[in-house]
Amino acid sequence: MQHLDPDRLVLLALAEEVADEHESDHLAGCAVCRDELRTLEHVAELGAESADMRELPPPPESVWAGIQAEVARAGAPALPARRRRRTPAGHPRRWLAPVLAAAAAAVVAVAGTAVVMRGLDRPPAADVTARATLSPLPSAPRDARGDVRVLSDGEVEVDVENLPLTTGFHEVWLIDPDDTSKMLSLGNLPARPEAVLPVPPGTDLNRYRLVDVSDEAHDGDAAHSGKSLLRGTLTY
Repeated sequence: MQHLDPDRLVLLALAEEVADEHESDHLAGCAVCRDELRTLEHVAELGAESADMRELPPPPESVWAGIQAEVARAGAPALPARRRRRTPAGHPRRWLAPVLAAAAAAVVAVAGTAVVMRGLDRPPAADVTARATLSPLPSAPRDARGDVRVLSDGEVEVDVENLPLTTGFHEVWLIDPDDTSKMLSLGNLPARPEAVLPVPPGTDLNRYRLVDVSDEAHDGDAAHSGKSLLRGTLTY
């Protein structure tokens, strides 16, 4: 099987490109490329989360040594110090995922240090003003579930489990149960199960009290796909 080009997977993970029909079909049937894409998405998310950090402590040399050791164990060519290297032509791609995982660990090591250092002056956690338990619809696995917490600072915490794999993305919506054609998008769920999403200013959560998680395609259409996976009602 001809796998997707690694550079193409990077662009898809960064959401700089949208998968075409051939790529979507390939990802649906190829666990190797799908796993590599999810790993890349995870690395991209770690980078985005640490983008606002300044004056990060330098990572210890052991971090880079660990990446190089992972490369060697995976059978990839040795990496030169502090330099990037493209996938060698014809070399098996099975080493890509563990190398990226090691790189992600490096990001965590640096960003995590900064988070600990900043933790002392972090403001108190916002109060929970409403909750919802998300239950699976027929289009989702029976063990899929989720919890939603509305915070007093205008954000929503979403925690989901066992959602089905998607070649697109999962999106969170607020819906008026009295008129389900009226809905607001809160944003996309990342590869990890937890997310904090902002509520649009002025949203009446007594009206838009139905929380919905859908399976969306990379088709450029901002409307709801009609493929709902989880739903639950906010209670106060």
